[in-house]
Amino acid sequence: MNAPKVDELDYIQFLIAAQRVFTCTEAAACQPEQPEPPAHDAFTRLLSRQPPDTAALWQEVRSLVRRRAGALLLDDSTLDKPYARQMDLVTRHWSGKHHRVVLGINLISLVWTDGDTLLPCDFRLYDKPVGGLNKNEHARAMLAEAHQRGFRPQIVAFDGWYASLENLKTIRTYQWPWFTRLKGNRLVNPDDTGNVPLSTLAIPPEGQVVHLKGYGFIRVFRTVAPDGDAEYWATSDLAMSEAQRAEWARQAFGIESYHRGLKQCCGIEKCQAQLEAAQRGHIQLALRAFVRLEAHWLRTGVSWYAAKTDIIRTAVREYLAHPRYTLVSDPTA
Repeated sequence: MNAPKVDELDYIQFLIAAQRVFTCTEAAACQPEQPEPPAHDAFTRLLSRQPPDTAALWQEVRSLVRRRAGALLLDDSTLDKPYARQMDLVTRHWSGKHHRVVLGINLISLVWTDGDTLLPCDFRLYDKPVGGLNKNEHARAMLAEAHQRGFRPQIVAFDGWYASLENLKTIRTYQWPWFTRLKGNRLVNPDDTGNVPLSTLAIPPEGQVVHLKGYGFIRVFRTVAPDGDAEYWATSDLAMSEAQRAEWARQAFGIESYHRGLKQCCGIEKCQAQLEAAQRGHIQLALRAFVRLEAHWLRTGVSWYAAKTDIIRTAVREYLAHPRYTLVSDPTA
């Protein structure tokens, strides 16, 4: 059997350098000049042979995280695929970007942060329509893997979508504190007189300890969102202050920046392969490309966007020194 012409690093570095087009055809066209350059099929095969687990991602991230500090952030994002009705893994999902249901691939991520650094430790792809797990089952699988890997975070923060009793109780078994938002209709018992909707309470600015139905005691806070709606934050840390709540909320929002960086800097949405194996391979390698951009930022202070721009600026500078497209002078003039 012939050895593969390209490897993971060839594709990862292509994803870092590419600006608009992230296809296998473009990856082949951008390779350095060589006697027998790889064809686009070599990159397609590379994507399809990537292992389905996330071990390779974890091996690259494990030395960059502090497993007994920081926070674990859990959330999902829809990778837009508006014209891919026949593409594997593409189903309909709610999009926070478009504020409606769209076609796409749902990426569920577990990200470690210390307040500044954002490093993906694990991910799953939602595939329930063809017999896979639902989002909450994927979330619990990633949390179990993180516990097995020795994580002891200061807090686990997640969107209200994942605030089911089963998820909260699972996190409690790991003895990790959690932090999330709750719907106003969640039933709580504030004074041992019976359960009432959370939205009916007059919660003081410093928060209030209540009993969450089916779970136990938690501390809740009430804030007002930019659109004027009330938001209810909740945590298993009964001693959390309002200042700490605000800081954890700031850190939890980092996963939105992470999703934006994946899409804008690593082309995670742009793979045009139809088969599931190739899509999974592309997404995993895009996450590993992001890790390199984040590690570069940690070393140099250069942002993901500035690092991408510098690649283009270097190419433009080289072209201006040796321009190829000029007008040929008329020899009869």
